[in-house]
Amino acid sequence: MYKITLKHTRESRVRSGHPWVFSSDIENAEAGVQPGNVVEVHSDKGTFLGKAFYNPNSMITLRMLTYKDEPVNEAFFRRRIETAWTYRRQHCDPESCRLIYSESDFMPGLIVDKFSDVLVLQCLSLGMERWKDTIVKLLNEIVSPRGIYERSDVPVRRLEGLEQTTGLLSGEVPQRVDMRENGILFSVDVMNGQKTGFFLDQKENRLEVMKLSKDQRVLDCFCHNGSFALHAARGGAKEVLGVDISEEALEVARENARRNGLENVRFEAHNCFDHLRELTDAKEKFDVVILDPPAFTKTRAQVESALRGYKEINLRGLKLTREGGYLVSCSCSQHVSEQQFIDMINIAARDAKKRVRLVEMRSQGHDHPVLPASPETRYLKCAIMQIFD
Repeated sequence: MYKITLKHTRESRVRSGHPWVFSSDIENAEAGVQPGNVVEVHSDKGTFLGKAFYNPNSMITLRMLTYKDEPVNEAFFRRRIETAWTYRRQHCDPESCRLIYSESDFMPGLIVDKFSDVLVLQCLSLGMERWKDTIVKLLNEIVSPRGIYERSDVPVRRLEGLEQTTGLLSGEVPQRVDMRENGILFSVDVMNGQKTGFFLDQKENRLEVMKLSKDQRVLDCFCHNGSFALHAARGGAKEVLGVDISEEALEVARENARRNGLENVRFEAHNCFDHLRELTDAKEKFDVVILDPPAFTKTRAQVESALRGYKEINLRGLKLTREGGYLVSCSCSQHVSEQQFIDMINIAARDAKKRVRLVEMRSQGHDHPVLPASPETRYLKCAIMQIFD
């Protein structure tokens, strides 16, 4: 096995448990090593540190697989998948969950989401791409899905030197898959929906919104397929309005509402930035306001711009929330820290002349476990706040 040697003192990142090693940390790569190989990682003093996927074409040149001197083979990946599946059955509802969460399940560059009896796979690293056929074989043996569909149609693959790709990997997969989340029936478009077809990371937060919603008037902005809105409606809300710019997404939301027999929810297509302003100007008030926008930035360089966008929608959300009501504000922008997000809310509250009481600061669900050594694995912020004049 080829060896990669790190620069002096750069092994501290690996020893701390962070799964990434950048190109600037590498002193030497042994002659003959190829992109996608599994390699041994050594300190500048020759100490063995672990094994990793190697890709010199990526800024993240090494993705750590193991810190033990053990074979990386089919049996290795079988243990990883079995461990991930056992964890989900212990801590999550296996009917709908993220089955494999990349580095957090010690399988860097691999995402697998489970919707009922269908799996959707994303392969984001060159090293994992080389093992994809083995991964599919093992998923079939361990989880026994009806089918596995690939949604590796994400731009980040270009950074690994990979083409975007989609398609059936095994079994049979319908375009729409029925699954239940917190007792609500959803139709998931695994072939054409955003990401892998459905945003599973907010599952536990949506349950909290359900608890808040009885007899309340609820506004759900950036609602996409209506997952928060339907939870509010199922929770006994008096009235729910879901707003999103995509009429196509809202058609799925309306279908989900009909199939669940929920008549206390309606969906309207608007630009949410504009509509929040229009509702504010009309002096509308809601008991619960939910803001769950897409990521406003994918890079650190755009954080300030993203915070301005978050401030604008939160300022409107604060003004739309009645005295004693609740604002549920979310951010999935990895580069916006929790403290930056809270600071932004404080500034928005000051400008809106509102007082805010933080009921709970939540993150992604248990099926998206966090590595303390890798802040990148904790990306979702969900602030549940009570609002006062």
